[in-house]
Parts: sequence; structure tokens; C-alpha cells
Amino acid sequence: VADMERLVERLEKAVERLEMVHQGPGMCGDGSSKGVAQYVQVFDGLLAGPVAEYIRISKEVGGDVQKHAEMVHAGLMSERALLVVASQHQQPTENAFSSLLKPISEHIQVVQNFREKNRGSKVFNHLSAVSESIPALGWVAMAPKPGPYVKEMTDAAMFYTNRILKEYKDVDKKQVEWVKAYLSIWTELQAYIKEFHTTGLTWSKTGPVATEGTKSPSAPAAGAAPPPPGPPPPPAPAPSSSSADDAASRSALFAQINRGEGITSGLRHVSDDMKTHKNPALKNQGGPVRSGPKPFTAPKPACNANPAPKTSPKAPALLELEGKKWRVENQENATNLVISDTELKQVAYVFKCTNSTLQIKGKINSITLDNCKKLGLVFDDVVGIVEIINSRDIKVQVMGKVPTISINKTDGCHVYLSKNSLDCEIVSAKSSEMNVLIPTEGGDFTEFPVPEQFKTVWNGQKLVTTVTEIAG
Repeated sequence: VADMERLVERLEKAVERLEMVHQGPGMCGDGSSKGVAQYVQVFDGLLAGPVAEYIRISKEVGGDVQKHAEMVHAGLMSERALLVVASQHQQPTENAFSSLLKPISEHIQVVQNFREKNRGSKVFNHLSAVSESIPALGWVAMAPKPGPYVKEMTDAAMFYTNRILKEYKDVDKKQVEWVKAYLSIWTELQAYIKEFHTTGLTWSKTGPVATEGTKSPSAPAAGAAPPPPGPPPPPAPAPSSSSADDAASRSALFAQINRGEGITSGLRHVSDDMKTHKNPALKNQGGPVRSGPKPFTAPKPACNANPAPKTSPKAPALLELEGKKWRVENQENATNLVISDTELKQVAYVFKCTNSTLQIKGKINSITLDNCKKLGLVFDDVVGIVEIINSRDIKVQVMGKVPTISINKTDGCHVYLSKNSLDCEIVSAKSSEMNVLIPTEGGDFTEFPVPEQFKTVWNGQKLVTTVTEIAG
């Protein structure tokens, strides 16, 4: 009976939204105001449908999930205000537009900062799914393809939503409903953008030109969550340097990592005659040659840009044991980091470390590298898994054994296996420039690239995926 009532309620909401879409542009969905553009009305329908369902389920889950949902709702309401401005004004100058985008940027930062401040939360996967995809609110600044940009942000959440589904699939249906409700917001937003803002935010062709001080005259929809308390968000980082300079800097750093004060002395140099890209004769010996472009890196929306000259305070560097977790965070240019007093039940979490090397002695449960750049890791034994997430230019050397290494959304990863770890399973997704180096009898290493490009065909009964073989 409860399921039937819920189904009826959802059908009623769907009918209300359809009626809202088909109303003339001179009427608002609730009949409380006139002159509201049709695409604002349809956005209100999205707020009343998928967003309201997501808020409702988040309240039932409670705790950090509920708090996060309120922040997301505040960001969506800020976006609605911009849509009202766009529907009544002509397109502004670039500087004025950046000013109008600032509230949305601030809400995005608030959502992401909440996740960073609650890394010990029991619902960290929920917070991460939202944090990874919330930049989708920046579609208003993306042209000419705002829809695909939202899809890229949605895909970024999948790694964590899949974890939630795996953990709660047969345990708590409420969590499964939460995942479906949250993802449906972005799915329907893509359809909305395709209908009304295909190549970018649609501005009015009449009315005054929008300025920095332009504000929406329309009141937010009923039940809007107030902006969460807290300090203003830090400004976004400056654009990165050119890819050529970055590549040069990477090469220089790897040379330093390989010399790093004994910690990485086991990282053997791979000579030119062992490299497949410099010795064509080896290309047919190690299986298919890696080919294909780097994975898509979604550009940061313009609304994340903050012209304020101030920079956020630098987070403190940590290397400490908290309960059963070793926390190694915000280390920069540290070439002698060592964790030696380890136990089997302990885990290591390495976050935002740059230009550093870390050695973990003994046997521990698992190691996670998150948001690290140009990091060298050497460890003895891991009984669970080594995860490399959202990172770049990583070198990992196994001295003992490890059953599984997972590489996700990482650009540039070299894994040096030991003779005792040759049965290790390496799982990769949305990553590029991955190489596995196998020890030889002479003590050197032979490099094998991990495939990045695949071919999928329908064989009449199921999809069959194989590595794409491209010569040269």
C-alpha cells in the first residue's frame, strides 16, 4: 500500500510538471506571478520534481547527507535567480557576467568544502558523489556545449555512487533510492539544457543589459533552504601552465624522485632499449601497444573564477596516526617521509601531497592516494588494496605483496612490481599513461603499457570488449 501511495504521489508530481511546461510564458506555475519566462517555469518544475525528491530522501537519511542536500538546494536556488536575470536582460559584458556567476561559484565551494572537512564521515561516499558532480551548476558559463559538460560532471560522481550501491544494495533500500534521486537531478538537467540552452545560457533579446548589480526580482520558490553558515569560500586557483611546460616539469621531478635519498633506491632505471616507444622491435612482444587520447578533463566553469587577489590559507602538513588510520596530508617537496611502526589493521590515507616520496614499512591493510601529484610511493606488503584516485604523475613500487591495485581518474602512473607480487590484479578506469614494470632476472625492469582504448561489438547475445590493436 505504501509503495502504491508513493507511486501515485510521483505520478501527480509528473503531471504537475507537464502542466507547468505547457503553460503560456505569461503565467508562473503557481499562478502567483506573471511575466516569468517559460524556461524558468520548467526549471521550477525540476526543483519541484527530482530536487524535491532528493531533498526528501536526504532528510530521511539525515546527518551529513541532509546538511549537504541543503547546501545543494541553496546552490540550485542561486542558479534559478540567474536564470530569472537572463530571462529579463540582455547578455552582459564578460566582467559583469563573472560577477553574476559569483554566488553560484560560492555555493559550489561550500558544497566541496563540506566534503573536505568531513573526510572521517561514515557517509563519505555520499559526500564525495555530490562534491565531484556539483560543478555541474557551472553549465551556465559553458558554451557551446553546456549539456555534455553536465554529463561529464555526472560521470565523475559514478565512482562513488557505485560504491554506495554496492555497499547498500541488499542492506538499505533508502540508500539506493537516494542514489537514483540524486543522479536524476543531473539527468533531467541535461534534458532541460538541451531544450532551452543548447549552446549556452539563453539571454533575453529585449530589456536592459545585465550589469554586476543586477538581481532577480522574483522571490525564491517556497521551501528554499537558506545558504549554509560559514566563512566565504577561497578563490579558485590560477590557470595551470601550458602542457609543454608541465610535461618538462614532470620529467624533471621524476628524475628527482628516482634519486630520493634511499627511499626509492629500488626504482630501477629503464634504459632506451627496453622502452617500446624507442624500440619498435619490442612492440609485438608485450601485447597491444597503448594508444588513444588522454581522458577528457572537464574544464572548470567560469563561475569558479574569482578575481579576488587573496589566496586561501595553506593547509598544515600532516603525518600522524589517527586511530587506525595513518594520515599523510598536504606534504610538499618532502623526499624522506617514512611510516615504520605499522600494524596489520592500519590503513594509510595520503591526500594532496606534491613533489614528495613516501615509504611505508611493514604490513598494513590498505593504502589510498587521493589528489596527489608527482608522488613516489614505496611499500612492503598490503593485504587489501592500493587505490590511486584523482591523481597525476604517480610512481608506486611494491617491495613485497599486494593483491589489488586500483587506478581511477589518474593521468600518469608507473607501477613497479616485485617478483612476489606478479599475481597482482590492476584495475583501471578513466586513466591514461599507465605502465606496469616487471622485474627481470638481471635486476632491471621491463615496461608494459596498460591499454587505454577498447573495441566493443555485439556478438548476437552479449557485448564483447577487446583491446584495440593499433600498430605504430
